[in-house]
Amino acid sequence: MVMVETVEVGSAGPVPTPGGPLSYIHWGPGIAGAIVAAATSFVLMSFASAVGLMVASPSPTWRDASVWLAILSGFWIIVVAVGSFALGGYIAGRVRSTWSASADEIEFRDGVHGLIAWALGVMLGAALLALTAGTFAASSTASAPRDTDGAPSFLSYEIDKLFRAERATPAPPEIRAEAARMLMRGLGRTDLPADDRAQLVRVTSAVTGLAGPEAQQRVVQVLADARNAAAQARRSAVILGFALAAALLAGAAAAWMAAGVGGKHRDGEFAPPLRWGAA
Repeated sequence: MVMVETVEVGSAGPVPTPGGPLSYIHWGPGIAGAIVAAATSFVLMSFASAVGLMVASPSPTWRDASVWLAILSGFWIIVVAVGSFALGGYIAGRVRSTWSASADEIEFRDGVHGLIAWALGVMLGAALLALTAGTFAASSTASAPRDTDGAPSFLSYEIDKLFRAERATPAPPEIRAEAARMLMRGLGRTDLPADDRAQLVRVTSAVTGLAGPEAQQRVVQVLADARNAAAQARRSAVILGFALAAALLAGAAAAWMAAGVGGKHRDGEFAPPLRWGAA
């Protein structure tokens, strides 16, 4: 004999619906909202990458980074996060089983399910981003030229400019690697030590055939260019970092509020028209 549990009208607790869960946390609506939010975010960010609004530049160097592009990209990240998580939170609140409880309690539970959809969506989005970034990095590494003997690839242009000469003989790999390490040290807060600067001038003079004053002038110019590019890249990274944090917080708030709206639509307090057609 099958026992059927009934709930009296007006009693507190979950309202049983066909196939509806009776637990406090309904994972099905939360997972559904998270999948919708992650998919929406992925589509919008793919569109952004097609028009140049990328979180990170696909260029092998960072000298082409623009602060205004970083600001615009950060604004787009916030818009995408708010829109996608609002949609996911609304779905989580709208499709979950309703409760017979006070209005505040129902609104709180709907908001919690919106946060569940937000948290799962963040993890799904991070997994998609890591997968995409790993695939792109693998293809870029396979196709991009590499510097040898420990020379960082993002300083390749500066090293080429440093050892540029009329003769076609290239600088040996060990010389390029040594120059790259000294340039890297000069990108910090402190200036390049005098002995490193003198060594860099000597190496530049030996490879290019320039006189001492001309070699020193080239070292100063190349070091200044590398510092400016590094500073610009740091500013862009800071802007995007703050934008990403703001987007996640705004997405959480949007998911909470949208889930509450979805709960009100579910319970029939007010509902938008869901059919398209002529009046």
